Amino acid sequence: MSMSIVCGRGVAMLAGGLQRQNRVSVSLCSAPLRRGMEARVPSHSYVGLKKRKISPVAKDEGVAKAVPVDVLYEIAEGLETPVQLVYLTTLLGFLVVGAYFVVRQVLFKREMEEAAKVLGERVRNQEATAEDYYELGVILLRKKLFTQANSNLKKALKDWDEDEGDEEVLAQVYNALGYSYFNLDRVEDAIKQYTKAVELQPGYLTAWNNLGDVLEKQKRYGEALSAYQEVLGLDPGNTVAKERAAYCKTRVDRTQGIM
Repeated sequence: MSMSIVCGRGVAMLAGGLQRQNRVSVSLCSAPLRRGMEARVPSHSYVGLKKRKISPVAKDEGVAKAVPVDVLYEIAEGLETPVQLVYLTTLLGFLVVGAYFVVRQVLFKREMEEAAKVLGERVRNQEATAEDYYELGVILLRKKLFTQANSNLKKALKDWDEDEGDEEVLAQVYNALGYSYFNLDRVEDAIKQYTKAVELQPGYLTAWNNLGDVLEKQKRYGEALSAYQEVLGLDPGNTVAKERAAYCKTRVDRTQGIM
């Protein structure tokens, strides 16, 4: 009986040993097997990867690579920053230029108002000279007060001493008076004043252009063309004279063709 018990224990121990051996062999064989199975998992599979945000697949030399979104964000921010700086710099430049012109215009108007007050005081005190009347007339022209400007410019001509006065300034008086007449729809008077201005100063480009303009509006295209050609003879690059001369020449050629 004891022998059978011993044999039974021996069989049990043997069975246990075999079972442990089999477990060891299975565990030893299972590791390479699992590695082989994992090796056969495609590289773009999500199996076994940690959870992270993946961007659309980027291709590099035929191999698919996943680029993280946070990397793309960093690249995008790096590209956007210079563009934003350019926009901000451009906007700042426009604001500075705009502010400069606004301030300049405000200062100019303030100076003009102060000059008008001083000149007006001289006129009221009967202390104004011919040049004072002229300067006041020009200020009133800029303020588009054409009737008052015309009155002061005529006073300037009346008090002008041609023997002592500067012909260049006198030509400017005639030109300004012509401009006031033009804006008061007194076209023939404007033509007379512009003509006197260019007679005194043949190189007075502004007066020649003004004369050409008023003649053109009267449809006297031949005379207007002559005025613009005087400008171009003195200043070939004058844009206004170039454009208007070309138009007047077209009208003159058309009229001659009809005749």
